[in-house]
Amino acid sequence: MKFTNKDVLLFDLDGTLIDSVPDLALSINQMLNALDMTPYPTDTIRSWVGNGAAVLTKRALSGSIDIDPDLDDTYVEKALSIFLSFYDKNVCVETTLYPNVKSTLESLHSDGYRLVIVTNKPEQFVRPILKHLGLNDFFEMVVGGDSLPKRKPDPMQLTYVCETLGVSPSSCLMIGDSKNDIFAATAADMQSIGLTYGYNHGEDINSHGASLVLDNFADIIEALVPITAPTY
Repeated sequence: MKFTNKDVLLFDLDGTLIDSVPDLALSINQMLNALDMTPYPTDTIRSWVGNGAAVLTKRALSGSIDIDPDLDDTYVEKALSIFLSFYDKNVCVETTLYPNVKSTLESLHSDGYRLVIVTNKPEQFVRPILKHLGLNDFFEMVVGGDSLPKRKPDPMQLTYVCETLGVSPSSCLMIGDSKNDIFAATAADMQSIGLTYGYNHGEDINSHGASLVLDNFADIIEALVPITAPTY
């Protein structure tokens, strides 16, 4: 399918633009070591990523994607603070861009699309990562997981983008790798692209109702009718 009349493109970050798992796993294991708990392999931690720092911390403390309901809130807050402190020092050490991300964003930006980051990652970490990877100048707005009271899969972040930029949901397109991105877009009455790589906890992105599913980030360009294209 082709998307028409899209002016604003909203992008998830982790699992969509970047593979941040190596740095997240390093920091989570440093947290666990500080708490005298057993660290986990990177691939195990990879399956826990995608719902924000607090959820990742709880999963690490639980040793499972299923969070232990008996976790003590005070202990979780302590662990989260330790994790964020370590992650602040390792925010973009081994984090890498997925294939074709930078060239595609450059092309979309040059074509006049307004680009926005909507992520569940705490906002303080987003701009440093974008700057380190040479992406900062492409995005006019960043909405983090702690920027508002609610985050994906709630539509609040997406609605906030529309209100701030003065655009309608129909002129926007949400692009992400997980059901949280797709569900948020659907709830915001916004079309979406699901990407088959990234962090979706082993679930098939095709099953969550995205308007379009792509394997290759670069194919986003072909899915868009250029905003400068003449109409007849």
